[in-house]
Amino acid sequence: MMKQLKYILLIVLIISCKNNSINKPKKPDNLIPKDTMVEILYDISLVSSAKGVNKKLLENKGLIPEDYIYKKHNIDSLQFALSNEYYAFNLDTYEDIYNSVKLKLEKDKNHFQAIIKAKQKEKDSLNKIKRKQDSLNKRKNRKENMRKRDSIFVRPIKKIDTSEISIRQ
Repeated sequence: MMKQLKYILLIVLIISCKNNSINKPKKPDNLIPKDTMVEILYDISLVSSAKGVNKKLLENKGLIPEDYIYKKHNIDSLQFALSNEYYAFNLDTYEDIYNSVKLKLEKDKNHFQAIIKAKQKEKDSLNKIKRKQDSLNKRKNRKENMRKRDSIFVRPIKKIDTSEISIRQ
């Protein structure tokens, strides 16, 4: 009896998996081209990062990020959703799109890191110059302070000619 139950369950499992085949989505009439899709996903990544950093600023300016992206690329949300679904089903194409987006983001990251490094170098060199000037000012101030402390010796002492002085006896 147990063996028969196991076989029945195995057959039911196989049949249920066979019937759940995934239907490939049909190609939309207004499919967004791959290069435009790369630009859209790139913009979505940037806007998502901006929202994560300073959401209040976007809200105060009255910007709705999704609407901005749709207007910028002259698409609507349905067109994006259908195109995204179509590309997501074709994994090789979708991977190419996301690799292109990743490459663009890394390029921007390297660009901005180079700018930050250059500004930091400039800041460091300015700080170095400032420290040098501060150390020179400290030396100058020390000399002035020494003169103020030793005000008796500011002027050199004149030698007195003692040859003409007679000594009393």
